[in-house]
Amino acid sequence: MKTAEAAFIYSSEEHLYHFHEKHPFNPRRLRLTMDLLQYSGALDQSMILKPRYATDQELALVHDQAFIEAVKQAGCGRLVEEQARNYGIGTDDTPFFEGMHEAASLLVGGTLTAVDAVMNGSYSHALHLAGGLHHGFKGKASGFCIYNDSAIAIEYLKQNYQARVLYVDTDAHHGDGVQWCFYDDPDVFTLSIHETGRYLFPGTGSVTEKGAGAGYGMKLNIPLEAFTEDESFLESYETTFREVVEFFRPDVIITQNGADSHYLDPLTHLHTSLKSFHAIPKLAHELAHTYCNGRWVAVGGGGYDHWRVVPRAWGSIWLEMTEQTDILNQPIPQMWHEAWKEQAEELLPSVWHDPEDMLPIVPRKPIITTRNQQTVEKALYYIRNEKKSLRTPINEKR
Repeated sequence: MKTAEAAFIYSSEEHLYHFHEKHPFNPRRLRLTMDLLQYSGALDQSMILKPRYATDQELALVHDQAFIEAVKQAGCGRLVEEQARNYGIGTDDTPFFEGMHEAASLLVGGTLTAVDAVMNGSYSHALHLAGGLHHGFKGKASGFCIYNDSAIAIEYLKQNYQARVLYVDTDAHHGDGVQWCFYDDPDVFTLSIHETGRYLFPGTGSVTEKGAGAGYGMKLNIPLEAFTEDESFLESYETTFREVVEFFRPDVIITQNGADSHYLDPLTHLHTSLKSFHAIPKLAHELAHTYCNGRWVAVGGGGYDHWRVVPRAWGSIWLEMTEQTDILNQPIPQMWHEAWKEQAEELLPSVWHDPEDMLPIVPRKPIITTRNQQTVEKALYYIRNEKKSLRTPINEKR
């Protein structure tokens, strides 16, 4: 087994972030992925770092104290329903569960553990799949997310390491909570590539959301058309990521790796395959080494086909981080099948790739591709003009 300087952040205690068994945000995704990597020989105990709990002070880097107290009370059964709804708790998306404050604090602490592992020089990269709760707001839970670990990690990076942070979100749902938290901040660039909000929660993330004040131009959104396929998704991703990182020159890259743009995902309408999920971390890895001395923190996010998609998509991130992508050409280990076949609600995959003929033909593919290209052009207009302006001699500007 070939190892690299990467840390895998995980503890079975993270499974306590569990709303109920029928809720789509189910922690078994973590165990499925970890088992797949271990049975493939790609992950051993020496690579795993145990997450710590975030302190209330760290949570308050982003969240209002009143909200933190409300989550504590909700997890103890002492928050009345009317009060809870004001904080986005007790809804279908974010229902009550016992110990929700402690469980959510551990997920935040896991991402902070990943940040410290990378920023103190112990590791070049770190992966925390239980993180990526990008819909949490300062004073409100939203979209399965209580505390926003990515936003807290970014503020933590700014205050403790004086870092300029590039946050890249490829979840099918717009990374709204992170964007709005840093909307006027010039030292945080948020890039979100997602399904258009015309049809999907949270309904935001248009190309016109570019930031405000000193942060104007530091927020970039690519709302893709429904039924976007691999080629158009990856073209949009690579074009924007490369131009953004060259323009912004970050100290560290955080990627949010939702696995819900896949064709089989039950909650979204994008049309990608595992081809995209193998390519996404490859580019992040390359650009982290090119611009950030390798500093790359990756978190999880959405992804609701637990059996066929998420383990392979998330497993691909670790294989890329640790330079073990040759495993992608091997069969899925039979031991993984044996471990999960009795519980599985779908036929478990036998290989890391999707069959090329799996996806139905999309009749509107040329139109979708053209519209996505136009969206990318509109989104990058400001950056390209800024770069052009910086290159223009003073006498020409006059």
